[in-house]
Amino acid sequence: MSAPVVHFRGVTKSYDGRSLAVAPLDLAVAEGEFLTLLGPSGSGKTTTLMMLAGFEAPSSGEILLEGRVVNRVPPHRRGLGVVFQNYALFPHMSVAENLSFPLEMRRIPRAERAERIARALATVRMEGFADRRPAQLSGGQQQRVALARALIFSPRLVLMDEPLGALDRQLREELQQEIKALHARLGVTILYVTHDQGEALALSDRIAVFRAGRIEQLGTPRELYDRPASAFVAGFLGENNLIPVEVLGAEGAFRRCRLPDGGTILVPGCRPPGPALLVLRPERILPGAEGPNRLSATVLGATFLGDQTRLSVALGPATLAVKLPHGAAGHGLARGERIALCFPPEAAALLPPEGGG
Repeated sequence: MSAPVVHFRGVTKSYDGRSLAVAPLDLAVAEGEFLTLLGPSGSGKTTTLMMLAGFEAPSSGEILLEGRVVNRVPPHRRGLGVVFQNYALFPHMSVAENLSFPLEMRRIPRAERAERIARALATVRMEGFADRRPAQLSGGQQQRVALARALIFSPRLVLMDEPLGALDRQLREELQQEIKALHARLGVTILYVTHDQGEALALSDRIAVFRAGRIEQLGTPRELYDRPASAFVAGFLGENNLIPVEVLGAEGAFRRCRLPDGGTILVPGCRPPGPALLVLRPERILPGAEGPNRLSATVLGATFLGDQTRLSVALGPATLAVKLPHGAAGHGLARGERIALCFPPEAAALLPPEGGG
């Protein structure tokens, strides 16, 4: 990676002098990257963003912007665009005045301000709304204006804190695509905070999964989805089956594992013999008994979701989720029926048992 735009070096944050809201954090963000900080409430992701923005001071460590330590630099001198969930628009100003404000603070001439405002409104598809007040706009329109205001002075880095959290699902998905398109077109670096796993997967170049003030795993969306490093990441990033198994031994590049119902399967990995946790996505389990890693399960329930049917099945004492695409065999099964399932070895992974190493 080239010289990072942002670099956290041993950064911590404590509010009471005892417990850490952010444990020692080392994180670099490359120029032009879309990096998402993902995690549940209280995991430290928003505190990390607020320290970078300058609204919170780190308890220790250094925050560098383009190689310069900014720990003591006030927020308005960091040159960052910031977008909040609550929009943070000035209610007494028109849309044009809201967009003009950061330009006036930077002493941009009037004619150039007018050009930038028109261009910014066109970028977020808000032409014709320049004279309206925020109260006259829908939530989605207000968020577009907030996004335009963050981008209007051409910052190299934009921070977004749950910017779509207050919107309904359809509008949220629409704005996700607009943010992604803007990032691709402008090449700006974006640090994005969310607790929405689907949003993180859809938008990000990389995702940092936070837990209890620490980064549990950092990688591309596909790396985290296909190869989670812990049970927490596996369970947090999309739906996953976490099945306790017993590793019996090695067979080439695979491990022979005993399932809760007594059957055995082959899984890639290098876990030693003993207890382990099998990670298996519901959509990777297929109906039929012809493939490798065959399972015989009992249907506990089925839910039709339009594009797929979600089955809950019992495999001995364990319960598994299975997602069957529309039209696949296995639809219409009743509770108590037996179903033959299978999955390819590469669809699964082995992790240490919960609480183990």
